[in-house]
Amino acid sequence: MTASSDTPPDLQGVGFVLRRPRDGDVDARLRLGRHPEIYRMFGAGRSFPGLFSQGEAAAWVARIAGHPAAWIIDQDGLTGEVRLDNLNHVDRRASFAIGIFDPERLGKGLGTAVTKRVLAYAFDELALHRVSLRVLAFNERAIAAYRKSGFSIEGRERESALIDGAWHDDIMMGILAAEFDARRDATGNE
Repeated sequence: MTASSDTPPDLQGVGFVLRRPRDGDVDARLRLGRHPEIYRMFGAGRSFPGLFSQGEAAAWVARIAGHPAAWIIDQDGLTGEVRLDNLNHVDRRASFAIGIFDPERLGKGLGTAVTKRVLAYAFDELALHRVSLRVLAFNERAIAAYRKSGFSIEGRERESALIDGAWHDDIMMGILAAEFDARRDATGNE
């Protein structure tokens, strides 16, 4: 894929597909709503509205459709989203973001598998050199998944998020193409 391509390809994983939006996704996203504990891990407070409107679901689908490197995570239906944000083809880097909206899918390895699949695409197809992310320090499940995927902790931004009146740190993590390749070579897979 080149920097001028507008639509990323669907990506097949074991037990899931990363795909572009299609008919029915607005209703599927609407049904998933906003689970309070999931949205807390994204940085939302208790006062964040749990209801998810038709308009918000439509806007979410439109944002994915218009993004140059974003996919719907589909595991027997819409489960979440994954993106490579801030693609910089000169410096060959991007930021990684993932959100699994179905609480029944958490803690079962889906996030790690999706992360590895997107990293393979980023390094193999986009020829990126580096992928980075930031995650709230209390989101231990996500940090563990990122470490399993090969990310290393590179720093901590102290008291960067105010959630429900309390300050929380962000952890900065990153992975280089050579590190991902070394892990892949050592395990024989992504």
